[in-house]
Amino acid sequence: RIGSAASQNSAVINDRLQELVKLFKERTEKVKEKLTDPDATSDDETPVASPAEAPPPAPEKEPEAAKVVEDEHYCEMLCCTFKYRPWLDRLKSYRFPSSIDPLTNLFYVLWLFFVVLAWNWNCWLIPVRWAFPYQTPGNIHYWLLMDYLCDLIYLLDIVVFQIRLQFVRGGDIISDKKAMKENYLKSQRFKMDMACLLPLDFFYFKVGVNPLLRFPRCLKYMAFFEFNSRLEAILSKAYIYRVIRTTAYLLYSLHVNSCLYYWASAYEGLGSTTWVYDGEGNSYIRCYYWAVKTLITIGGLPDPKTLFEIVFQLLNYFTGVFAFSVMIGQMRDVVGAATAGQTYYRSCMDSTIKYMNFYKIPRTVQNRVKTWYEYTWHSQGMLDELELLVQLPDKMRLDIAIDVNYNIVSKVALFQGCDRQMIFDMLKRLRSVVYLPNDYVCKKGEIGREMYIIQAGQVQVLGGPDGKSVLVTLKAGSVFGEISLLAAGGGNRRTANVVAHGFANLFILDKKDLNEILVHYPESQKLLRRKAKKMLKTNNKPKDEKGVPGDSVIIPPKPDTPKLFQAALAAAGRMGGKGKLAHLRWKLKELKAMQA
Repeated sequence: RIGSAASQNSAVINDRLQELVKLFKERTEKVKEKLTDPDATSDDETPVASPAEAPPPAPEKEPEAAKVVEDEHYCEMLCCTFKYRPWLDRLKSYRFPSSIDPLTNLFYVLWLFFVVLAWNWNCWLIPVRWAFPYQTPGNIHYWLLMDYLCDLIYLLDIVVFQIRLQFVRGGDIISDKKAMKENYLKSQRFKMDMACLLPLDFFYFKVGVNPLLRFPRCLKYMAFFEFNSRLEAILSKAYIYRVIRTTAYLLYSLHVNSCLYYWASAYEGLGSTTWVYDGEGNSYIRCYYWAVKTLITIGGLPDPKTLFEIVFQLLNYFTGVFAFSVMIGQMRDVVGAATAGQTYYRSCMDSTIKYMNFYKIPRTVQNRVKTWYEYTWHSQGMLDELELLVQLPDKMRLDIAIDVNYNIVSKVALFQGCDRQMIFDMLKRLRSVVYLPNDYVCKKGEIGREMYIIQAGQVQVLGGPDGKSVLVTLKAGSVFGEISLLAAGGGNRRTANVVAHGFANLFILDKKDLNEILVHYPESQKLLRRKAKKMLKTNNKPKDEKGVPGDSVIIPPKPDTPKLFQAALAAAGRMGGKGKLAHLRWKLKELKAMQA
């Protein structure tokens, strides 16, 4: 019993001593690491990240009873109770804004649409009512009703909207009521708006309802051009609207010419000669047909007889040649602007093909280059995103980069805990690269100088004895190669091949760009280096230490004999094999023979 108690005490003491030795070794390694690496700090020290915006407080939930009362609205009238909709309350309580932003307010664009409708009514129908006999005493009240409705829209535009438009003065956005009103009253827009509302209608009492007295209403052309500018800024495919607008210009010129031709025919006398309109069929359609043949110079028209007809026809020919050439040139510009990107893509592809044919590049390589061009253009709509973003200010480029890439980069374990502003600076350095199927993103043994973020597609990590076994498949949002950004000695070597499984779009961050950023963030640089070292140590551990079972050994190998103990054994051998040390030496030889 005494011997067993002593053996237990010695075992406890031995375990405690081993724990102390282990703690001393860990402490010694940490001190040595601090001496060799000045950037190494304690694990508790981390750089303070930029404060994130606090989330908005959650709205308080209203009680169910109040909600029910709010949804039910009743109106008592005489002896009955009627239920009416709550949108009437919202309509009654609506207050018109004190100032309007003309660049971003969609309601203002909608209002401009109605103003342009009224302007088009005057521009298109005033010539028709003046030339053709469509305005009669039987329908005059309908024409006047529409005329004064358009005048009301003009008046509301001046009194309600134009005096509330914000403007920029000295770099500041002015929204003061008095300043906005004064700015409008001093502008050229106000003078034209007042000119288009000249009350020439009072002459109706003297000369009758003559549509030409409403010709000043066509002077509100500035609203038309403003509407075009605002609508093109909203539409995603503005070139379609430009084509429609250019076609409308051509149709309007033909419309005015047909009205002038009917007026000339009526002046000469309908059917008096072979050149004028004979008065048969639909007058507007037949005159419009004559105007098309004249302005587009199709030919086949009857020869004019009188001097008036000859002068009118000559003016028509000159105007038609000029107007039609202007329309064709404007249409060419619109179509050219709409297909400018496609033209640039075709020119780049043709130049590349010409270069490859000149140097006799193999056909397989040429096909892959063509495939890259086609896929990049159809997936992105451009060949290089940097060409588009370089025109924007630095702040706008940062906003776009945050919306596109921040959610992916913030999930990278290497960058968690770093300064948020450093992450923002890093987002602007990312560049997009497209890889074709079976393209090598990186090869085993290469020096890693980039980090990859998968934006779209998949990549496969290959390994095994033959280097072709698929170890893992990485999908969109995955990150690989991040340790190589901070590895010392020029970058660590890649340990596996990474191949694009299909078409893959990757974001790449170069080591050089990251080093330029980290110069301004020393605390984040220390944290990143410490994390990279830990990740490298984890990756370099042998499999046995990670718990992977190795080959089974019946008799585990014994540790090597300490050097001091070997020197003592050698001294005992020189003493002639006497004493306890000699006996221990003989026992060790027997154990080695048994192991063999």
